[in-house]
Amino acid sequence: MVIISALHKKLLEIFHVFQLQANIIIDSPHPAYRDEPYVKQMKGCGEESEYIHFTPNFLLNDNLLNAYGPRGKVFVHEWAHLRWGVFDEYNEKEPFYFSQNQQIQPTRCSTQVSGHWFEIINGHATLCRYDDTWLPTKECQFFPDKDQKTSASVMYMPSLDSVTAFCHEGDHNIEAPNTQNQKCDNKATRTVIFQHSVDKDALQTLKPLQSAPPAPKFTVIQRRSRVVCLILDVSGSMQGQRILRLQQAATIFLREIVEEGAYVGIVKFSTSADIISSLTKIEGYARESLISKLPDTASGSTNMCTGLKLGFEQDDKSAVGDDVIFLTDGEATDDIQSCLKSAVNSGAIINTIAMGLSASNVLVTMANQTDGKFIVADENLISNQLVDAFSSTGSSTTGWFNGTVPIDRTVGNSTTFTIIYERSAPTVSIHAPSGSAYDQTRMTHNAATKTLTLNIPGTAEPGDWRYSFFNTESTAQAMTLTITSRAARDDVPPVMVKAQMNQLASDGSKPMVVFAEVSQNHVPVLGAKVMATLQSDTGYSEDLFLLDNGAGADNFKNDGIYSRYFAKLISGRYSLKVRVIPQEGAIRGSHNRNSGALYVPGYIVDGKVQLNPQKPPVSVQSADVGRFIRTATGESFVVNVPKGVTTKFPPAKITDLRAKIQVDTIFLSWTAPGEDFDFGTVESYDIRWSKHLKTILYNFRNATPVNTSALHPQEATLDEQFSFLPEVAIKNGTTLFFAIQSQDKQALKSEVSNIAQVTKFTLKCVILSHDANSNVNKLNTPK
Repeated sequence: MVIISALHKKLLEIFHVFQLQANIIIDSPHPAYRDEPYVKQMKGCGEESEYIHFTPNFLLNDNLLNAYGPRGKVFVHEWAHLRWGVFDEYNEKEPFYFSQNQQIQPTRCSTQVSGHWFEIINGHATLCRYDDTWLPTKECQFFPDKDQKTSASVMYMPSLDSVTAFCHEGDHNIEAPNTQNQKCDNKATRTVIFQHSVDKDALQTLKPLQSAPPAPKFTVIQRRSRVVCLILDVSGSMQGQRILRLQQAATIFLREIVEEGAYVGIVKFSTSADIISSLTKIEGYARESLISKLPDTASGSTNMCTGLKLGFEQDDKSAVGDDVIFLTDGEATDDIQSCLKSAVNSGAIINTIAMGLSASNVLVTMANQTDGKFIVADENLISNQLVDAFSSTGSSTTGWFNGTVPIDRTVGNSTTFTIIYERSAPTVSIHAPSGSAYDQTRMTHNAATKTLTLNIPGTAEPGDWRYSFFNTESTAQAMTLTITSRAARDDVPPVMVKAQMNQLASDGSKPMVVFAEVSQNHVPVLGAKVMATLQSDTGYSEDLFLLDNGAGADNFKNDGIYSRYFAKLISGRYSLKVRVIPQEGAIRGSHNRNSGALYVPGYIVDGKVQLNPQKPPVSVQSADVGRFIRTATGESFVVNVPKGVTTKFPPAKITDLRAKIQVDTIFLSWTAPGEDFDFGTVESYDIRWSKHLKTILYNFRNATPVNTSALHPQEATLDEQFSFLPEVAIKNGTTLFFAIQSQDKQALKSEVSNIAQVTKFTLKCVILSHDANSNVNKLNTPK
């Protein structure tokens, strides 16, 4: 049985989990796509996204505006991703498609955007070539006319002067194979904004402005050294194991986590509040000095507001932007609601750790309203609760406890092994990959906090480190090993992992989603093995393997964001931990942006192509990142299922249906959903097709069914493949549309899948024009 001390890990976690939750980030160019504006968009249609990313060069250099559009319109495009959860109406991977009337069309919205397509060779526009599907090759590009009449759409091409609006149902192009259609069931962006987003009631609540809006007000804050204030509860309810765990956690935080040059202050509170240490710069012997001042006794009442007020006063200049780590058992004896407003107005980022099960909901509100995090910690010894440090393991044992942990080449500086024991110090031996051994004589022992600490000088060797603990007692005791390490080189960022849920509260009406982003300097790490553990305060827990396969809960394949549905919803307050498990084959891989304004290669002006500067190529090459292990924690979340309500769900919607045709045989492939969203095995599939997109989109039951008696469903997340010969002849040049609906054993049906399409060709077709606004490019095909 694996048992690990929880609280010291929670304090590590709250420091690492914290990130400034800005909606708009202005930062250095992305390693792969440089100055291109983009939005980190992890969630589904109609759901708010993570952040907008601009670079200083994009905001200051006018050379980019002709390709992307005016900054204001580009901002509206990105804001629509961020706030309203709509998607792009272009597709760089499928820039052309066959329409139902057998025309080649550029992927766009609306179809009223006119233009021509060409291949650029040595700076000159030439006629496009065509591949074996009779679509233009990947070298072919669409060049819109600079002078347009249509006002839509902002999510397609905000660079056009005429474009000032989102597509509505009247001008929306439901045929285009763009991300908006694929993710939002072919709905127009305006429909999503006003019917499905966070502002879906805006048309009913917005009123005309009586006067011009006030000028925006910006507060410019120059970034100083990081300021962290620990506000520690030492009231009587913190006696026993709680105060010891607090000591252990704060010790590791001060000794191993907080960076050099930061300023740290410590406040304790009970009936009254006292400053243990004013702001102290982390340098020299400051760490050990602060550790020596940590409280070790607990008494009195729990006046939280008193502690918070004194903590905010630590920085005489301003608390704006300061990090506050507020650790309490959550059982206030004063009215914490009374100081919520002043806490929010302080400008500090307040991260709250509540020990035990009696945390006030005001702590949750305080963290949320200050862009902090709220995490619940159990003061007892519980299973596998190390979070967001480099690695950990633990056991309750009567003899030897052995294991290995990899230290990869991206980390190694300031590497520390910390052993925390329950009663008496074990015998410890740690071996580097080269065989060098470290024992107790090389470690620092603190009997008061029951810790043994080994600091590896210089840069730790990359590879597998072996450890052995021997419990010298005759009865079992809990022991833990925590390993922290910093980047080995300033120019080689370490692999990082971030974890979160799609929401922090659920009533059980729909599944939740777990996300984990694995990246190196914003570049995705692909092929990792990612495990999420969701632990309830009721004792229920579930382990989920997360996937980056572009199916089910996962928005985009191979973007380094691993996702999975959490469908077994049982009431309780949950913690979330994500662990990236060591395995061979994980790579750092480049990828295209999934959400961001389109780079337009040029325009047609007076009948001639005017080229924009060539878009810089993706500059990041795939690279093996080696064996590594990481852990991260998301915020605590609550599930509150009403009494009498069962959380039984249908199979998940299939989102990656693909189709192709060879001669007269149709080949379909998709990722299998499960009995309950993406767990288990569905009972059956209902596959249908039609020659008319609107039939299968709006009247699925009226489409032609396919005989699937020979199709035996696979377990969820596995690949499904199915081929069939239609019962009717398909004429050359015909486009077919396909969709699937799954059903479970209780006859619960999934949503209808995304729509896949194929066009049948047996003879070469003649393209008479490259004009996107003409019917003369209709395909001449044999009947």
